[in-house]
Amino acid sequence: MELTHIEHLGIAVKSLEIAIPQWEKLLNTKCYNIEEVTEQKVRTAFFKIGATKIELLEATAEDSPVAKFLEKKGEGVHHIAFAAKGLQQNLDEAAEMGIQLIDKTPRKGAEGLNIAFLHPKSTGGVLTELCEL
Repeated sequence: MELTHIEHLGIAVKSLEIAIPQWEKLLNTKCYNIEEVTEQKVRTAFFKIGATKIELLEATAEDSPVAKFLEKKGEGVHHIAFAAKGLQQNLDEAAEMGIQLIDKTPRKGAEGLNIAFLHPKSTGGVLTELCEL
């Protein structure tokens, strides 16, 4: 697999309205983008810290993956995302290595990126996202 850097850390929150001001104060920077990703039933808010981003995730439906995460584990780190050159090739290589894929093909994510997730059962318990450069 060809991964270049950590693209972002995803953090599940109950409310963007509450979390954004907290993170702006903590990081001493402003949120630069808020958007809804309808397909994933989530609203996101982004912060830039150096070359890495922090993505806050708020569920927009009770049956969304983020809502289920919040119900099970509460607020906190949801996933780590790596930038990948050639996303489909990386997914194919991961499958060949025996890594369980949540997404066998890329799909659209926040900020217009093509993304795919690897199952935490294959990544030491960490939900891992690959984002196409």
